[in-house]
Amino acid sequence: MAIVRPTLEQLQHIASRLHMQLRPEQASEYLALMQGSFDAYDLIDELPDFIPPTRYERSAGYRPSAAHNRLNAWYYRTEVSGARDGKLAGKTVALKDNISLAGVPMMNGAKPLEGFVPSFDATVVTRLLEAGATILGKATCEHYCLSGGSHTSDPAPVHNPYRQGYASGGSSSGSAALVAAGEVDMAVGGDQGGSIRIPSAFCGTYGMKPTHGLVPYTGIMAIEATLDHAGPITATVRDNALMLEVMAGADGLDPRQAAPQVDTYSDYLDRGVQGLRIGVLREGFELANQDPRVAASVRTAIARFEQLGAQVEDVSVAEHRIAGSLWHPIGCEGLTMQMMQGNGAGFNWQGLYDLALLDKQAGWREQADELSASLKLCMFVGQYGVERYNGRYYAKAQNLRRMARAGYDAALARYDLLVMPTVPIIAQPHPEPGCSITDYVARALEMIGNASAQDITGHPAMSIPCGLVDGMPVGLMLVGKHYAEGTIYQAAAAFEAAVDWKTA
Repeated sequence: MAIVRPTLEQLQHIASRLHMQLRPEQASEYLALMQGSFDAYDLIDELPDFIPPTRYERSAGYRPSAAHNRLNAWYYRTEVSGARDGKLAGKTVALKDNISLAGVPMMNGAKPLEGFVPSFDATVVTRLLEAGATILGKATCEHYCLSGGSHTSDPAPVHNPYRQGYASGGSSSGSAALVAAGEVDMAVGGDQGGSIRIPSAFCGTYGMKPTHGLVPYTGIMAIEATLDHAGPITATVRDNALMLEVMAGADGLDPRQAAPQVDTYSDYLDRGVQGLRIGVLREGFELANQDPRVAASVRTAIARFEQLGAQVEDVSVAEHRIAGSLWHPIGCEGLTMQMMQGNGAGFNWQGLYDLALLDKQAGWREQADELSASLKLCMFVGQYGVERYNGRYYAKAQNLRRMARAGYDAALARYDLLVMPTVPIIAQPHPEPGCSITDYVARALEMIGNASAQDITGHPAMSIPCGLVDGMPVGLMLVGKHYAEGTIYQAAAAFEAAVDWKTA
């Protein structure tokens, strides 16, 4: 049907918002000239959308009751059975709830999206099903994925499987909790500031943030395209490697992907670490809130790598701290313009758009006061940067990003891997209801100091469980060269085979 044409008064208002003034006779003349463009809009409106077909039967599912969701880690339950055989045959999967599963509600932890139902599957969903996996539902995630804690999701805070009332980490909070609790074999997470690796560290799972663009982000709600990553969270290294094998590779629909180099990651699992060169990143142990018990646990694990035959020595990469600072203008201005002002899509890229999601996300403006404090904080910073400084700090940070990447690359030319604590602390208690904004935000962002850097540089990074402090898991992070996920799996598998981290 024909799109609604603007009135003369509406066009004058549009012009004023563009800092122009139109006299009525000018507006009338422009309206006449605009009709040719609007006729093209009408033609586009009449055509069916061009989206991937949905395969594999499924039902809409249901919201589990509290009695059947003790960790609040499930948003929606369903069951979608994939192919009869494949690399993941017999494996069960949970999807972070920013990932589209056609016909099943997706909320992304945020009330403005409640009631949205995707019409097509994300690429990773299709690939998992084609590999024989069974998808059991959608895992709770944090409010628009803007928290490293697990208290910001609108359905309810997600509890750590090791201790009720404590953070499971975020923003893939439900994904890691479900794997750690044994409710699924594996889960898909997303990572823009550490959101795969932080919950993996807090819950004792294996979480891989692949090289930027290795796994297609198609059908996953964006935060900021240059930071968006998706990857596997699993209970074992082998499952993680197999899952990445299935999900990796170009899909032709995601502009984040620039000729990604895929590999058979499971081939690396039995190679051991004899002769591997591992650099212990000094700056990774120097965060202001570094818990010395966590640092000691990680250093004990590093010593184990050396006992297994790796060559280990300290290294300094000053750009690690710079990368963490670059996250702020890129993350805050980028998410404000793409996820919020751009309604989850944005412009100037040839990706696969979800039109219904775009329309639904536009409704955040009517519920803006209900957005989480962590998201509001980022939006305030981002909007100020765009309005006051014309986006120049976003632009400069993107330029400096290449310098940060080069600093990491220089270290990784000398070492096969870099190692550091994934997060500087163990899981903390959820903030009390009605707490101050300061306390709420602190619990959301206090743990990102090491993990955000690799979202800036794009290097693959994996959190592996290496011990317990006060009965809570500790994560060690391995960082590799771009597209060298295999080397990370090589080291992770050797450590897994040699150490029972729960008694280390």
